[in-house]
Amino acid sequence: MGAQWKAKGKALVADAKGKLFGKLVKEITVAARMGGGDPTGNSRLRMAIEAARKASMPKDTLERAIKKGSGAGADAVNYSTVLFEGYAPHRVPVMVECLTDNPNRTAPNMRVCFRKGQLTAVAWDFDYVGMVEGEPENGADVELAAIEAGAQDFEPGEEEGVTLFLTEPTDLDAVSKALPEHGIKVLSAKLGYKAKNPVSMGSLSAEAQEEVQDFLAGIENDDDVQNVYVGLVD
Repeated sequence: MGAQWKAKGKALVADAKGKLFGKLVKEITVAARMGGGDPTGNSRLRMAIEAARKASMPKDTLERAIKKGSGAGADAVNYSTVLFEGYAPHRVPVMVECLTDNPNRTAPNMRVCFRKGQLTAVAWDFDYVGMVEGEPENGADVELAAIEAGAQDFEPGEEEGVTLFLTEPTDLDAVSKALPEHGIKVLSAKLGYKAKNPVSMGSLSAEAQEEVQDFLAGIENDDDVQNVYVGLVD
């Protein structure tokens, strides 16, 4: 779903590591607030912790994030989720998920980010689904694993060798737990938005592609932005 612009966005951001940690800290904090600070009974927190460890987040940073969300620390904080939807240049639909402690700051920032696009309702052009990124091990059959684990569909992931399994929102936890039993190493699991009618990169001129990529990189660069879902395919 638009891997080219993601790669370019990462290259444009010099402090990518710090921004990644910032997003992971917010995700851990929100997961702990919603489901408690014990990852054994909180699948969202468990996956966030695994992602943080994969990114080599320091242990004390991870533990502080859990305490912030569970209210166990003096610096407990409450993030709220705010969604912005609209079009990038050339009518490419975009859903932007922000985690913020100050929506009054986030909203004007997003209006600035969308100045070369359009803030308008596009949720009708997206499905809300569970998304599980997995990596087959020991020659596991991806299609069979998807069927046996209860996934609705699967497709190539953004990175080579990774498969994206799509589920009903209510089945996300069950599928993410079942996939390892069928030879799939789960890398991440989350709820998100998948475009119904994505725009093909090939249908855009080189200049138009550049404009879309720059627009999306600018959104990714905002500190409050947690996830960006784009109706764009390579």
